[in-house]
Formats: sequence, structure tokens, C-alpha cells
Amino acid sequence: MPELLQYLLSGVTVGAVYALVALGFTLIYNASDVVNFAQGEFVMLGGMITFFAWQAGIPLPLAALLAILAAAVVGVLLNKLAIEPARGAPVASLIIITIGASIFLRGSAQLVFDKQLHRFPGFSGDDPLRVFGATILPQSLWVIAGAVAIFLGLWLFFARTLTGKAVLATANNRIAASLVGINPNHMMTLSFAVSAAIGALAGVLVTPITLTSYDLGVATALKGFAAAMLGGMGVPAGALAGGLLLGLIEALTAGYVSSVYKDAVAFVLILVILFVRPQGLLGRRAMDRV
Repeated sequence: MPELLQYLLSGVTVGAVYALVALGFTLIYNASDVVNFAQGEFVMLGGMITFFAWQAGIPLPLAALLAILAAAVVGVLLNKLAIEPARGAPVASLIIITIGASIFLRGSAQLVFDKQLHRFPGFSGDDPLRVFGATILPQSLWVIAGAVAIFLGLWLFFARTLTGKAVLATANNRIAASLVGINPNHMMTLSFAVSAAIGALAGVLVTPITLTSYDLGVATALKGFAAAMLGGMGVPAGALAGGLLLGLIEALTAGYVSSVYKDAVAFVLILVILFVRPQGLLGRRAMDRV
């Protein structure tokens, strides 16, 4: 029993990170129908900027805030310099642009920072907590709480605010949104800023547990994409459910089968979902915008 509980706790922790990345994918998808494969680089930037700012003598909470704001600025620049000028291009072209942005950000981080692994202290210390024979780090609770808080915030944003509804209206029909006074460019900029900030927050929360480096983003983006597909692309609740489920499946696979196959689970899930249920667990059967 303690062994199973340990795997479940580890899976929920990792799954919460995947859920945060998937929520970033969801936000951009809802705003533009684009899958932003640079999302993983925002996670990397959150961890790396926080570490180097903390090393420079800035208090850790302020360093984390600066990292999140810096990532949001990068997200805005990505939209303004790469996505917005290509508006009207096929969706596949926009996705390729985000892949190119991911490569550019990864290379830039390698030059600006370094190639080493880094971590900073957990927010509530590094002494593990014991739960019915299993252990969990206090930082894991921060990760889980962060994922839940961001999910609730996005749900309220889309369902209860005019700005959130304006983002969805822009995604459904940019021309119609413009006719009722919505500025589509502003909505896109806001979406990229918030998505980047969510990714950076994930990086800040998870770095004390898993470490960070300049090349963290690729694997993180793929896992987040798998989680978003598993739950239903464009569905915030699906992103949360998909992330947690993917984390649990990985942890149980590593614990009861072999850690060799752990990273392959995400890619197998993508293939299975695309064949069996393309809309995901909580997604709508038809995903076309009308």
C-alpha cells in the first residue's frame, strides 16, 4: 500500500506540471486555433530566470515574479513578431512558426545562461512529509495547488468575464468580433502573455523538484501537448484531467513496469487518442470552428 501511494503522489505532482503546460496550450488554442509548441520554453524560462535572479541576490519570491513577468513579455513578443505578421497563413504554417520559436528560445537560453542543471530551494523547505508510509515534498503541494488555482482562474476567466468571452469570440470569428468592438490583436496578445506566464509559473514551481536546464522545453511541451490531447484540446477541465491522468500513468508505468518506458507513454497516448477518440476525454465531438 505505501508503495502504491508513493507512485500516486509522484504521479499527481508530475501530472500537475503537465496540466499547467496543457492549460497554456488550451489558452492559445482557444484564442487562435494554433498549437503553440514554444509553450515548453516558457517553463524553461521560468525556472532559469528565477535561478539566475536568485543567484544574483534577489529574494526568491521576487525572482520568481520577475521570471513570470519576463516570460509574459517573451510571449507578447512571440505573438507580435512571429504570429501576428503571419495571420491568415494556414494553421500548419503557424504551428511551424511556433516550433521555430521554440528552437530560437532554446538556443538563446543556452547562450544567455549555460548548459548546466540548476535548482533553488523549495518554498516551504526540502524536508519530506510522510503520508501513510509514503513521502511527499512540500514543494509538490505547491505544484498541485498552483495547477488547481490556475485551472479555477481560467475557468472563471472564460466563463464569467467579458474579456474571457471576448477571447473566445475572437477565436470563433475574428471579423464578427471586430464588428462588435473587440480588438482581435489585443485578445491574441493577452492570450500569449497569460499562456507564457502560466508556463513560467510551472517552471518556477517544479524546478526545486526536477531541476531546470536550457533544453527542458521540448520534452515538457510534448508531455503538455499529450495531456491537452488526452483531456480534449481547448477544454480547461480536460487539460487538468489529462495532465493528472498522464502523470499517474507515467508513475505507475515506471513503478510497476520499467522506467525505460515511462517517457514513451505520452507518445503512445497521442496515437491512441487520435485513432480512438480524437476529441479527447472531455472534448466535443466536432472541434471545427463555425
